[in-house]
Amino acid sequence: MAVESTVGDQCPQCGTPLVDKGGKERLVLESQPVQAEPILYQLPKKYCPHCRRTYQPSAPGVLPKHLFGNQLLTTSTLMHYLHGIPLGRVCEQLRVNPGSLVESFHRLAHLFEPVLSKLIQQYRQSPVKHADETGWRTNGKNGYIWLFATDQISLFLFRKSRSAKIPQMTLGQESLPGVLLVDRYAGYNKAPCSIQYCYAHLLREVEDLEKDFPDSDEIKAFVSVMAPLLSSAMKLRTQPIEDTDFYPKAAQIKTQILAAVNAPSMHLGIRRIQEIFLENAARLYHWAQDRKVPADNNLAERDLRPTVIARKVSFGSVSDAGAHTRGILMSVLYSLKKHRFNVEFHLKSVLDHLAKDTSLNPYPLLFPKNPRPP
Repeated sequence: MAVESTVGDQCPQCGTPLVDKGGKERLVLESQPVQAEPILYQLPKKYCPHCRRTYQPSAPGVLPKHLFGNQLLTTSTLMHYLHGIPLGRVCEQLRVNPGSLVESFHRLAHLFEPVLSKLIQQYRQSPVKHADETGWRTNGKNGYIWLFATDQISLFLFRKSRSAKIPQMTLGQESLPGVLLVDRYAGYNKAPCSIQYCYAHLLREVEDLEKDFPDSDEIKAFVSVMAPLLSSAMKLRTQPIEDTDFYPKAAQIKTQILAAVNAPSMHLGIRRIQEIFLENAARLYHWAQDRKVPADNNLAERDLRPTVIARKVSFGSVSDAGAHTRGILMSVLYSLKKHRFNVEFHLKSVLDHLAKDTSLNPYPLLFPKNPRPP
């Protein structure tokens, strides 16, 4: 938008007429204040005497029985569930009532709830799957948030338990393709697919040995060999090399790791690390066989980090319904972000379609087969 600015026709100091000397352009970025504004729609009502039916149009850009327009609903949902802004600050900035906003979030989550089953099906068939969990309080009681993620999907499930039933329910009972990246928590052991343990966790345990036993020369020698090998395994797949170079180097690192864990040792701390590798050999070297499989679970930890920050700010969810709503909306928003959509524009467009016909299936609207380029 071009805006012309003037300085007047006379010198502000002496009053002499000013001579035109041309001008220059200056680009400035500006925005409008983000806050709710009331809009009054006049909705005419008409009656057909023959059919004995009354017709009245809906307010444009508003979901049925919603107080907030789709743009305001989109903005507030992204602020709270994607950007992690506390609810109180969202309400303060947008100038809306907290109770009304929370009710709108619940209604939106109910609308998108069928999407979760589709995302779970897609997650199960992914060649590389990640999973992790961390604590989350709901209604003042301890619970957990489970994350099941790929490079295209983020599923957030808020549950009261850390039981193995949660990953079993998500992954199902039938055999699945691909590899599941996890830490060594036993709850994932019955996953119906291959498992790759995270080397980042193992590297921390190896490095902790030297912190716990700083005077042991045997520990120092073991850590000096093992830590660089684990670090090299995690970094190898991202190096700018062809597959013809990757797999020989991966095989070499694997051979060196095996030599280190099979070497004789006297220290019990070293033996404990060696036993982890020897007893779980089937879950430690998928990264060397398939370059698509990382040696670490960093993707899941990055996905969980915003939730960990939100936990520190909000201390969890006030109710089970709030946790359920958070799980649905975060799953949708973070998955949209991974698809490299303009999340705000795309979500607003989906809500506008649903406002016209709430019977539409939201999944193909949110995740079209042929999305527009980012």
